[in-house]
Amino acid sequence: MKKVIERSMIVPNMHLLVVEAPEIASKVKPGQFVIVRSGDEGERIPLSIADYDTEKGTISIVFMEVGASTAALARLNAGDAVATCVGPLGNATTIDTFGDVLLVGGCYGIGSLYPVAKELKAKGNKVSIVLEARSSYLIYWLNKYVPLVEKVYTITRDGSLGQKGHIGRLPDVIHSMPRKPDRIIVNGCTYLMAHTSEVTKDLDIPVVVNLNPIMIDGTGMCGVCRVTVAGQMKFACVDGPEFDGHDIDWKEFLARRKAYVTEEAMFFRKSDAPAHNEGKCAWHE
Repeated sequence: MKKVIERSMIVPNMHLLVVEAPEIASKVKPGQFVIVRSGDEGERIPLSIADYDTEKGTISIVFMEVGASTAALARLNAGDAVATCVGPLGNATTIDTFGDVLLVGGCYGIGSLYPVAKELKAKGNKVSIVLEARSSYLIYWLNKYVPLVEKVYTITRDGSLGQKGHIGRLPDVIHSMPRKPDRIIVNGCTYLMAHTSEVTKDLDIPVVVNLNPIMIDGTGMCGVCRVTVAGQMKFACVDGPEFDGHDIDWKEFLARRKAYVTEEAMFFRKSDAPAHNEGKCAWHE
C-alpha cells in the first residue's frame, strides 16, 4: 500500500494525486505510467505519471474522474492509502534533439506532458505546447508551462481562451508558428489523439501518441491492451504506450475503449457518486 500525500481537484473533474513511492520515483522516466488500485476491491487502472520528486520520494498523477475506479480515487485524502501502485511501466518517451517539438495536451494529458516538456527542453529542443479544452476554466498548469516552453497555444470550444474550436484547429496553430515542428507529441483522451493524428496526415510531421487502453496487469500478460499498429497487433503496456499516431487503427481502438461504458454508467446510477460523463470525456462532448 502507498500513502497518499495529497489529493486535490485542480479543475472540475480533474484531480491531482501525490503518492509516496520512493522506489518508483527513483526510476521513472517521462512518458511512463503506473497501475493504481484505490482499494482491496478496486479495479487496476493505468495512469500516466505527471511529475516525480526523487528527494521526497513521491510521484504525481493527474487523473480525470469518469467512472467507478476514478471516483474512488477522487474520494481519497492525505493520509489515506492506495492498495496498489505499481511501476514504472511502459517505455519512456523517446527524448532526443529533434529541433522544434510541439506538444498537444488535453484533460489529464496536460499533466502527463509536463515531465516530457522538461526533458525535451533539457536536451536542447525548442518546445511549444497546445492546450485544448471546452473552456478556459478547464485549462490548468499554465503557471508551470509558461516559464518552461517557447510558447503556449490554447484552443477552447467556447473561445474563452485562445482560438475558438476544437483540435481540428491544430493546423491553423501550426501554420502560425515561426517554424514548422519537427515532431508532435500528443497526450490526452482518445478523441484528442485520434483527431490530432487525422488532421496532421498531410503536414508531413511525425506524430507520437501515448495510448490509454483498458489494462489489467501492465506487463504484457493479459493481452487486454492490444492495439493494431500498422496492421500488426501490439500491446500498449510493453510495446508502448507511445506509437506513431498515423499507424493506429483508431476505429478499433475507440471501440475497445468503450467496452465498459454501460457498466460505468450503471455504477453512477446505483451509487451516490456524481454522474459526470458515463465514460466520456467532458472536455469534448
